[in-house]
Amino acid sequence: MRSVGMGSLMWRRLLAVCAGAVAMVNGGCGSSSPLLENPILLRAEAPGPVENPVYVPLGATADAYRKVFEKVIDVVDDYYDIAETNPYAGLIRTHPRVAPGLEQFFKPGSPDFDQRLLATLQSIRHYAVVKIDAARDGGFWVDVKVFKELESVDRPVRATAGAAAFRSDLTVERQYDVIEPVAVTGGWIPIGEDAKLEQVILARIKKCL
Repeated sequence: MRSVGMGSLMWRRLLAVCAGAVAMVNGGCGSSSPLLENPILLRAEAPGPVENPVYVPLGATADAYRKVFEKVIDVVDDYYDIAETNPYAGLIRTHPRVAPGLEQFFKPGSPDFDQRLLATLQSIRHYAVVKIDAARDGGFWVDVKVFKELESVDRPVRATAGAAAFRSDLTVERQYDVIEPVAVTGGWIPIGEDAKLEQVILARIKKCL
């Protein structure tokens, strides 16, 4: 009898874990990490295209604006660290964040398999700029821009590729090279916007508001 009771208890715990996982996948406004853009997970329904900027019909009061501003920060903060918030200008800026590759499937940031594969082979980072404007007939327009940058690695200081030369005379000249510290410098090249990631963030904002 005891083994039967223990077996039923384990089944109930397993069902509870499965139900919690389904709730996390279907949830969009909770405190759990966003899973909408994870290409590894299967979704019953993919989010449709959302207009950018997206219209939020919450009226034109100060309380409605504060709710929209705080909710947008809450959604964007799941993807990037917030660098600047200006409620008077309706502006939200984030710090750049390196896009996760296939080996980091649990991290948000790359909406599909192709972008995950590209982020695995190349160093790519994103940052977001969000602008919130009041609509004429009430409500607010939320414009989300996600910019992509590709890492640019400079040519090594003491590169020797292609520097070989052959002398035809018998002159022997010794040259002593001074080993200098290698300056590691790098930059980031803008490569446009990430419309797919913008759609993911817009869909979450629309669902939460």
